[in-house]
Amino acid sequence: MSTIVPATSAPAEPRFEQWRALLRSPTFVVGAVIVLWWVACAIAGTWIAPHDAYASDPLNSLLPPDHTHWFGTDELGRDICSRVIVGARDILTIAPLATLLGTVAGTALGLVVGYFEGWVDNVVGRAIDAVLALPLVIVALLALAAVGSSNFTVILVIGITFTPITARTVRAAVFSERHLDYVAAAQLRGERAPYIMFVEILPNVLAPIIVEATVRLGYAIFAVATLSFLGFGIQPPSADWGLALSESYTLMAGGAWWTVVFDAAAIASLVVGVNLIADSVQGVLDR
Repeated sequence: MSTIVPATSAPAEPRFEQWRALLRSPTFVVGAVIVLWWVACAIAGTWIAPHDAYASDPLNSLLPPDHTHWFGTDELGRDICSRVIVGARDILTIAPLATLLGTVAGTALGLVVGYFEGWVDNVVGRAIDAVLALPLVIVALLALAAVGSSNFTVILVIGITFTPITARTVRAAVFSERHLDYVAAAQLRGERAPYIMFVEILPNVLAPIIVEATVRLGYAIFAVATLSFLGFGIQPPSADWGLALSESYTLMAGGAWWTVVFDAAAIASLVVGVNLIADSVQGVLDR
């Protein structure tokens, strides 16, 4: 009696090869190391930090970097190194959640617009183009000025502003899939539109969605820091990097450069790390 060997799923090997190519990419490895370091700081910052990030010591204010305070102290005598480490928490909570919201909402909208075409595409597509003509930061500032600043509203506002950008990318990807044979076969079987969009088409447009999400994450980090710097994002007493820059940038005129440089470097390094990952992912998925 012959033994029946179960068939192996065909897409598994290409996916495995993509992961291997990604892990062999120096760009991805460097980006991942940078991002994982800040994720570790966000999760365990209070244990990693050498001092209490919120403890003020007016007698030791504005000390330059030394062996005790590696990054110096701020105008309240707080240890800047500890605040940089702990400050990763808020930005790495808000930015990914805002990116997730924008990606999910934009994907759903893009699927609907790309699948139905016709008047749906004309109406919604023109609305998306109109929103994209407005600068992201200006839209976010107006929305936060109207509803007030909190972590939840920052997530909501950034997520909503990212939705049309993601929708346009998904819409373009769906257009290339909409008239393929597997979609026509699903329609002939009598499948409903939601099933065709989310079960048949969505798995085939995941690559551009993943790339778009990683790129948006970098923009979200920068947007959160910008809004905090302008006073409309994360609020005191958080050690958020953008907020720290807002509180300390005037001190540079007096020579206290360390109150700004390390927080700015933290923002730049995180954005660079995310962009390195995004470039690597796009390079692998485009092969």
